[in-house]
This record gives sequence, structure tokens and C-alpha cells, in this order.
Amino acid sequence: MSVNGQERVKGNISISGAFALYPMAVRWAEEFRKIYPEVRIDISAGGAGKGITDALTNMVDIGMVSREIYPEELKRGAYPVAVTKDAVVAVINVSNPVIGEIMSKGLRRETGNSIWITGMYKTWSQAFGSKGPMPIHVYTRSDACGAAEVWAKYYGKKQEDLLGSGVYGDPGLALAVKKDPLGIGYNNIGYVYDSKTKKQISGLRVVPLDINGDGKITPDENFYDSMDQLINAIAEGKFPSPPARELYLVTNGKPQKEVVKKFLLWILTEGQKFVNEAGYISLSKESISKEVKKLQ
Repeated sequence: MSVNGQERVKGNISISGAFALYPMAVRWAEEFRKIYPEVRIDISAGGAGKGITDALTNMVDIGMVSREIYPEELKRGAYPVAVTKDAVVAVINVSNPVIGEIMSKGLRRETGNSIWITGMYKTWSQAFGSKGPMPIHVYTRSDACGAAEVWAKYYGKKQEDLLGSGVYGDPGLALAVKKDPLGIGYNNIGYVYDSKTKKQISGLRVVPLDINGDGKITPDENFYDSMDQLINAIAEGKFPSPPARELYLVTNGKPQKEVVKKFLLWILTEGQKFVNEAGYISLSKESISKEVKKLQ
């Protein structure tokens, strides 16, 4: 049945999970409902772990998951559809006493490993060769989440291997670092950049990754000033993966509910035009056609 030439779509969709995907999912829901106003979409953020659990126990129609789906989850019926990409970045407080050295040297993988994994570096001077014995206050996520999983994966580890004071959720971790001049943490890019101005949010600074490990940030490693710059670097493969990663919407088995299938197919087609402006990275045409096939 159609109304004014528009196919009539009705029903309810419930979604929960990854903070990383939450802003994008909200935008997609808003745009989808402009076309199909009789569809109701409820979305809540609570971490990737909650998203996958809620989907597999049929608490929600769709779980938002910001990490790879584990083999045991696939065995239990998890049916993932990749919908976009983003990345996790290290963050410090804008009032960090040695911010100049940190920004010019960048974060080497070995340094990050010694901060979050082994705990060998306990002061800023050990990590970045600065003067004075100021301690590093390390923060990590307390909830089971994709951001922590992918940050740990960058060091060849899992979320439970990360050291630091545990803070719940992406907004919580950003706020903890924002309040602590000696703090260091990590966030999904959507929680470090302002979605309207595309600039880093006040109080925080993204720590550039010293990708080639030469102890300095060269011009080709310096792409963090704006969200658009970073998104382009991720799309071009200049920023490593991990901590860049695909984000998934997961159902319990292949989606049977017509309105859910319609929404997922719309996300992979018309919905992709909202991806970049919302601060995410589009999937390649090959990836999109592969994901569409999963739903047909």
C-alpha cells in the first residue's frame, strides 16, 4: 500500500549498544522517519557488550556493535551487517603541562603499550621524555565496549588487558580526561570532535599517532585538526586499522521483521549519504553490495 506515491511502512524498531554508533543511528532514525513517519525507532547507548547481548536475547531488534563479532556470538545466531567505519583515538587534557612535547613527538605504539598494557610508564617524562616526575593518570572503559576492544587490539591484546581507572561510557571517559590535566584516555572520534564545527571539543586534544615510530610527528602523520581531515586519513588508509574499524548492526539471525529489513537496506543505500556529515567513514562500494546481499 502506498500513500501519495510513497510505500507505507509501519512498525517499531528497538536498538541498543555501542556508544560509537549511537549518534549515527540517531541520525539515520531521524532521516528514515521523515520518509516513513509511522515507524517508531527507540535507540539507547550502553556499550557494544550490551548491544550484542540484547540482540541475542531478543531484548531489542538490533544491537549496535563496534568491534568484530566473536565466533561464539556467530554460533549463537548473531547476524552482523557492517554499516560504516570510524576510529578510536588517544586523548589528553588541553592543559597537560607537557602538551607541546606530546603533540610534536606523538604516541608511539610501544609507548601506548607501556602506558595501558604493561604499566611500565608511570610518569609523563618516561613516556615522552619531558622534564619532571609528573604522574600519568591512565583512564580506560569500565563497560564491555568496542572502543576498548579495538584500542587493546592495536597493542595485540583484549579489553581486559587494559590498565587504568575504569570509567563508564564514551562521554564519561571524555569527561574524566577533560577534568584531569594529567589524564590520558581514548575515545571514539564522535566524542572528541564537535559534529557541527568539526573541530576538537574544548578541553581535550587528540594525541597524534607516531605511526612510523621515528619519535616525531611528520606532516603526513598530522591530520587531526578537524574531523574531516581525520576521516579522510582513515578512508585513505593513512590512519591504522585498528584502531580504525567497521561498525555493525547485529540481529538475532537473518532479519525477518519487514520494517527492520527495510531500515537496514535503507541505511546501506540512501542512508549512506549522511555518513560523512555525521563524522563517520563510508564503506566501499564493494563492501556495501556485499552487505546488501546479506539482507536479500
